[in-house]
Amino acid sequence: MPKKTITIEQEKLVKEWYINGKMGKEIALLSGLSLKQIYSSLRRQEIPRKSLSEQNKILFERKQPSFDFKETLSLKDRELLIAAIMLYYGEGAKTGVTVDLANSDELVIKLFLKFLRKVCRVKEEKLRFYLYCFEDQNVNVLMKYWSSQLNAGIAQFTKPYVRPTFNRGGRSMPHGVMHIRYGDKKLLKKILYLCKDLACSL
Repeated sequence: MPKKTITIEQEKLVKEWYINGKMGKEIALLSGLSLKQIYSSLRRQEIPRKSLSEQNKILFERKQPSFDFKETLSLKDRELLIAAIMLYYGEGAKTGVTVDLANSDELVIKLFLKFLRKVCRVKEEKLRFYLYCFEDQNVNVLMKYWSSQLNAGIAQFTKPYVRPTFNRGGRSMPHGVMHIRYGDKKLLKKILYLCKDLACSL
């Protein structure tokens, strides 16, 4: 069977699609050409292939976020956003792919969780809670306490970190330290953008 040749029009489409972010396999499906033909066409047209990091960036941008950020805010929502963002600016994780804020004060944790639920409108099933406490504290009691305070199921709590009592260092944490975690890099980027934007605007 004779090998199918690529037309000038197809070459133009390969170039256009590739430059506009489509991957080789996607172009193959759209055009009916083989991957070999597509990459040969790109070489002929002196179009460099995307690096792995470029491909990952494109896939990340296409990925649907797991939250629905509320863009139209009431005065109360705006106050909640400002309070939560300032808390995160001071206490939250700035690297990685997970929103992570830790505190021993239940009011701080509850406020930030309210922001995630009401303004960010995160998926409840993706919320995770991580307890840090000492070995002279009752882990089960603490887990039930936080579960009640945060209106979250025990199944959402990951395995706690229990530290030896002799390393307490004089700290008094009757309920331990609670981490709120939400694994979505897009939400982390959104929150960090808001941190910077709010700090620069004051």
